[in-house]
Amino acid sequence: MQKRIDLTNLNFDWDHARTFLGVAKCGTLTQAAQMLGKTQPTIGRQIATFEDDLDMILFDRVGRSLHLTHAGAAVLDILQRMEQAALDLERFAQGHQTTLDGVVRLTASDIVSAFDLPDILHRVRQRAPALRIEIIASNDLQDLLRREADIAIRHVRPEQPDLVARKVATRHASLYAAREYLDRFGTPQTLSDLENAQWVSMAPPKEMIAYMATHGMNLRDSNFGIVSENGLVGWEYARRGFGICVMSDDIAARFDTMVRLPDLFPVDYPVWLVAHRDLHHSPRMQLLFDLLADHLAQ
Repeated sequence: MQKRIDLTNLNFDWDHARTFLGVAKCGTLTQAAQMLGKTQPTIGRQIATFEDDLDMILFDRVGRSLHLTHAGAAVLDILQRMEQAALDLERFAQGHQTTLDGVVRLTASDIVSAFDLPDILHRVRQRAPALRIEIIASNDLQDLLRREADIAIRHVRPEQPDLVARKVATRHASLYAAREYLDRFGTPQTLSDLENAQWVSMAPPKEMIAYMATHGMNLRDSNFGIVSENGLVGWEYARRGFGICVMSDDIAARFDTMVRLPDLFPVDYPVWLVAHRDLHHSPRMQLLFDLLADHLAQ
């Protein structure tokens, strides 16, 4: 049976506790140092000090890997519950604030952050000039439950019951290429033409190959001369004539050097706005959520 330990009367450094959580998640000092933005020696010293403070051995060292001991697993369980309780308290307090100042963290893809958000955030700034909005431009799904973000713009519906989600739009995307590329290689007219074209991928090639296969297209690794999971970078390389890419029509329409290719298959995707249920009724959250919903629905 897992040992239960009461930490409430112990004196320890919470920064060291957070380091412990990072190492427990990563399994090595090197990966934990990269995740936490600290040096590996600092991580090692903080873990040693934390073990001394608790008078416990928390990790077994196996080569370069660190494995939790039974005591370490018990400490991890307690600290995770304490951390979640602190996040719940913060979220509850945030949700009951009535002012339009403070901070709201908004996450969206790099493409949406760069091209969709500026117009709507001008309106937000006019309505709530004291509100600070932190943009997390990421193609990863940020964890709203752990307060990595307060509001998210996503293209998949979340399944967590504590989240409020509203489908605000269905967007259409198409294949695009620069005039320079089409002048050199011609405009693809069939799926076979696309199978012999050069592509710029904004996702791992395996994902692009699998997705295009659902539309009857047989792409190969050799089709992808340029790959970048950063959408802005991938779009810029497509604009420079390196190949064909997929882009939302409403964004691509702003670039007159990019040509929309014939619609050989549909590329429709939903737009979801998501927030934690506790935060949804905060005035500043409600303001940002509603303005985002109105703007993205247009």
